[in-house]
Amino acid sequence: MYLKSVTVGPVATNCYLLGDEETRLAAVIDPGDRGARIYQLLREAGYAPAMILLTHGHFDHVNGVRDFLAQSGSLPVYISEKDYPLSPTNFHVSAFGAGLGELEEARFLTEGDTLTLGSLTISVLETPGHTGGGLTYRVEDVLFTGDTLFAGSCGRTDFVNSDPEAMLSSLKKLGELEGDLTVCPGHGSCSTLERERQSNPYLREALGL
Repeated sequence: MYLKSVTVGPVATNCYLLGDEETRLAAVIDPGDRGARIYQLLREAGYAPAMILLTHGHFDHVNGVRDFLAQSGSLPVYISEKDYPLSPTNFHVSAFGAGLGELEEARFLTEGDTLTLGSLTISVLETPGHTGGGLTYRVEDVLFTGDTLFAGSCGRTDFVNSDPEAMLSSLKKLGELEGDLTVCPGHGSCSTLERERQSNPYLREALGL
């Protein structure tokens, strides 16, 4: 499995390039800005884009989608229907961009769905709280948690379509996954699930620790 992180945009969003080394097909997770540059990096690494995966609909995770598609041609763009197009908030439209908007390539995911990327299986977990349609993607022993679980913290829940109780339920769902999985969040450094179980106060609260 090929995995590369690229930090983009005004609030330092982590965009992940996920590739299957057998077929050289790739998924782009949260292209929040500089879509053309992300496409170039992917092609320089020798991968062909097959899909875009969005953890949620905030502008800093989606603003590079259209520029990426302008380079790649039409590709499925996966998101929760609850975040498409994201209902008005104080954050999805900003001075930095207007968010995803209507997109003919949009495809909707729910809990338990799976996607195939060459030899890789991408499993979908619904993890609302930061937004109503937050998604986490699991690929082998890696979790792409968006703005749900961060190293040492969790996503904000003070937006119009946020829900603190839903966030706790989502954190509990992630914390109860078996194994010491790698956590690749939407912002900040990567971590491990066991490290977060031991030291993340929000995850520990959700787990009743």
